[in-house]
Amino acid sequence: MATKLYVGNLSFSTTEGDLRDYFASCGTVTSCNVIMDKYTNKSRGFAFVEMGTQEEANKAIAEKNGADFQGRALTVNEAKPREDRPRGGGGGFGGDRGSKRDYR
Repeated sequence: MATKLYVGNLSFSTTEGDLRDYFASCGTVTSCNVIMDKYTNKSRGFAFVEMGTQEEANKAIAEKNGADFQGRALTVNEAKPREDRPRGGGGGFGGDRGSKRDYR
């Protein structure tokens, strides 16, 4: 079963191909996803790399965590499951809003 890894402290110029090549020395990379900011379309400085097996993921963590990649010390660990978060902001509707005027 594939294991997803969190890879942090990436250079903002890192591509998915760069990461795929870098992690290939630890085993089969089944997927690679550099997270991009939806407004600026620039890298947010982290990615998720999925390794083919748990053993390959453990090897990648042992070898790549703290290692220098493109001038940055990487943070590599097993990705945590995504939390369910409420969508949207909202809130704060209604209320006095501090107005002290009388509009009668």
